Amino acid sequence: MVAIMSKLTLSLQITGSSIRGAALAISAVALAGCVAQVRVAGPPPVYVAPAPAVVEIREAPPQLPDYDQPPCPEDGYLWTPGYWAWGGGGYYWVPGTWVSPPRVGVLWTPGYWGFVGGVYAFHGGYWGPHVGFYGGVNYGFGYVGTGFAGGAWAGNSFAYNRAVTNVNVTIVHNTYNTTVVNNVTVNKVSYNGGAGGIAAAPTPQERQFAQEPHAPPTQLQQQHVQQAQANPALFAKANGGHPGIAATPRPAAFNAPGVVGARGSQGPAGTRPNPQNIAARPNQAQEQSRPTGQGPGNQVQNHPQTQQAAQNNAQKPKPEDKKKKPPKDKPKPKKPPEKDDQK
Repeated sequence: MVAIMSKLTLSLQITGSSIRGAALAISAVALAGCVAQVRVAGPPPVYVAPAPAVVEIREAPPQLPDYDQPPCPEDGYLWTPGYWAWGGGGYYWVPGTWVSPPRVGVLWTPGYWGFVGGVYAFHGGYWGPHVGFYGGVNYGFGYVGTGFAGGAWAGNSFAYNRAVTNVNVTIVHNTYNTTVVNNVTVNKVSYNGGAGGIAAAPTPQERQFAQEPHAPPTQLQQQHVQQAQANPALFAKANGGHPGIAATPRPAAFNAPGVVGARGSQGPAGTRPNPQNIAARPNQAQEQSRPTGQGPGNQVQNHPQTQQAAQNNAQKPKPEDKKKKPPKDKPKPKKPPEKDDQK
């Protein structure tokens, strides 16, 4: 009897050990399965800009409209000139506008149409450390066909050339005034090459700039283009090449105060900027005679101080303006003493 009980106890011990071992094995497998399903967050995906759409048209784009530049809305905004784009079976005008750049130190190279292989192809604009080739098109306001004369970065601040840009000195303080000499033919042609197009080729320096890192248009710029395409009044077949919304103070602000219509358009009344604030008109600013100042490569002028100094100088009387003092009265001659006839 004792022997039977010993064997039963041993059997139960072995069975219990087997159960515990099986349970541990199952737990290990379950844990292993859990560990295998843990996902570690990796680095965020790198944004890759989509390839620009290739647009090839057999019809030449219209001439550039004549319009004024609205004043810069904020310090640090950069001007992006208007241009003709293609969509919906025709050319439509993308208004010029002031844009906040994607980062400090970059400049905008405008897009342009070029005639190649019997068609007109559009080359999109981009942001980069230098202004590259944009077909030799004279967009005005510093974009005279090559390079950019509307301003330059001075450290982390952008300095505006008031000779060719419209800035309000109560908002924008870093300004200078430098005459822009235009060495290209002044016209309103909006495309490069082909019959009647601009005969210009990129310089070696512009070819070098093309190899620099570039950034695509900002999201607001893309929204600006989409809103322009959705506006039937901006199509050339509707406005005859004179869009009622030629420029806006901010991207996609087509109904905001300060919208400017092209000359000859049926734009809304009261959209023309103050002529006293206009520094120059497109395609005309480069021919105007203006005082030459120092650009940002030398010394950026702080306009309020310069203006105050000019006012102080204007208040000083010029030597020729000084009033002459009236001559002093000459002393009257003394009368001779009267002779006494009485003796």
